Formats: sequence, C-alpha cells, structure tokens
Amino acid sequence: MDYLIRRNDLRDCQWTEGAVAELGEGMARLRVEAFALTANNVTYASFGEAMKYWDFFPAADPAYGRVPVWGFATVIESTTPGVELGARVYGYLPISDTFDVKPARVGKESFMDGAEHRKGLAPIYNTYIVTAADPTYDAAFEAQQMLFRPLFTTGWMIDDCLMETGDAVPETVVISSASSKTALALAHCLKLRGGVDAVALTSPGNVDFVKSTGLYARTQTYDQVDTMHARGLTAFVDFLGRPALTADVHNAFRDRLVRSLVIGVTDWEGNRAPIQLPDPQPEFFFVPTYAAERAKVLGPDVLNQKLGSALMSFYRASDAFITPQHDSGMEAIDAAWHDTVNGKVSPKTGLVLAF
Repeated sequence: MDYLIRRNDLRDCQWTEGAVAELGEGMARLRVEAFALTANNVTYASFGEAMKYWDFFPAADPAYGRVPVWGFATVIESTTPGVELGARVYGYLPISDTFDVKPARVGKESFMDGAEHRKGLAPIYNTYIVTAADPTYDAAFEAQQMLFRPLFTTGWMIDDCLMETGDAVPETVVISSASSKTALALAHCLKLRGGVDAVALTSPGNVDFVKSTGLYARTQTYDQVDTMHARGLTAFVDFLGRPALTADVHNAFRDRLVRSLVIGVTDWEGNRAPIQLPDPQPEFFFVPTYAAERAKVLGPDVLNQKLGSALMSFYRASDAFITPQHDSGMEAIDAAWHDTVNGKVSPKTGLVLAF
C-alpha cells in the first residue's frame, strides 16, 4: 500500500495498492516499521519539485508523489550479499508498507540505495544505517530518533554555520516558527554553546509552549517584530518562509543583521512572492551541501562525534517539552498527514506512526 499525495494539492491524498514484483538480483525489500511525521515532511512536499524530494520514491502517476519520511524498516527479502534478512535500518522511507532498494556500498554499518532514479540525489538521504551497528542508537529513545535525528542535524549544522564559519559571529539569533522541532534543536545547540541569545518568533497561540521549553532568551510574536531589540550583531534563521516577515526583520535590525538563513516553509500556503530587502540577502541553507563541506574540513569522524554527542543530549532534553504520540493503521496515517498539513498538531506532540 502506498500513500499518494497530489503534488499541486497537498490535501488530495489516496491509498493505492501497487503490484509486488519478484525481487531481482542485487535488490532488497524492506517493510516500513514506524516513522515520524512533522512539519518538515510538509516542507519536503512543498519543495518537492524544486529540491527533487518527489524523486526519491516515484509514483506511477506523475501527478502524485510519495513524500519521504524518516523512520525504521526491516529487510524482509534480499538478493544482495551482506544485506541480511531481519536486519533493521534507519533512514529515508516512503509512506508505504514495503519498498525496494538496490543496495550499494554495503558495509556492516550501512548501505546506500544505488537505484538509478536516486543517483545524483543527496547521499545523506540515500543512506540506510543498520541499527545494530549504530553508535547513537538507544532503544529508549527510538521515538526521539525518528522525530528529531534529521531535524536535529539541521539545527546543529545551522548553529555550526553561524557560529563557526561566518565572517561575523552573531551575539543574537532570531528564530521564526520557534515552536517547530528544528527550531528547538537549533535553540538547544545555541544554549549549549553559551554566549549567544536565541530569540523566539512565534504565533500568539504558541507563546506559552515556547517559553516553557526554557531554550530561548526571549519570546515575541510576529506582530512585535518592529519593537524587537537584540544584543549586538544579529542573525535571522527563517523556518516560516513568509517574505513579509523576513522584510520586517531585515528592516528592524538593519546594519546589525549579519546573516539571514532560509531553512523551511512552515507557512507553506502563505504568499511567498519575493520582497526587496536590505542586505544581507537571504541564503538558502541546504544541509547535505553544508555537511559535505564541513566533513572535508573537520573530517567525517570528528564531525560525526560532535554531532552524535549533541544529538543524545537533545534526546534527553526533549522529554521535558515534547511527548511522542503513537498511532497505527492507514486511517490514522491519513488523519495525521491532514492534521500536519492543516497545522493542527500541538507543538508539544510528536507524531510516530506505523502500519
């Protein structure tokens, strides 16, 4: 069973039963066990054409797509040496009960999907990590891994980009859509670092939640941007994707604004027509590109050690402000998608789904 989403209407969804072909040589079939659903997946769908997110798991009807999610799957058939039956992996999955991959670069720790349609796509999305050999896996934090691992990686990389690689190091970082899980990850990293204020921008209904996390120095609503104050040089990290807000922030801070990063689009239905802005011009932050460059500088082992240590600290900290909510079945998955698209999921909740 495949969950299909119309590419130009994210509320038009359907389940379809695909034909199950005999598994060819050098292939593996995986059963999806569980996955997380967050606003990040809506961003994948919103940018599906531009950033090729629809290309990972093509649908037979090109008007529809299978949005990627992060979670666990188990190998149920394999004709590839080294990819064993029963092996459990973590990685990029479709919302389908099963899917096929063509394992490449098979090792004890991981393998990649070398299918033709995934060549040229970011390797970070094509890698499946074997749970039994994953140094950051902890059974007690499985839900947190599904909910946060890719989002935390984004937050950590943003922190690293702003504080380690920029010409001017900000003393204040203003974060829109501050209740989103990636924004919380970034705020956590900034708090661990110390010496920098994370300032939350959020909607009135999320103010109490954002304050309760204890991750931000100050919390303000979107209509208060013109009265904002900041300590020293300032960076803006935009998860909302609302050009009018970006313009307000740029105009409020003017010469003190040293970086403006565009990450996501939680306001996916808003007017995204560009607005002329004072410098610095917004930069689109794409994690796979940045991570590859940092791995060259730091070395992959050092980068993974730094990231893994911070990741485990966030798993533990997240218990205080986000509760995983488990549900299963096709009706539950469909309802969860529509609730996420319509912004009806409480920021206190992390959706973890299974077939």
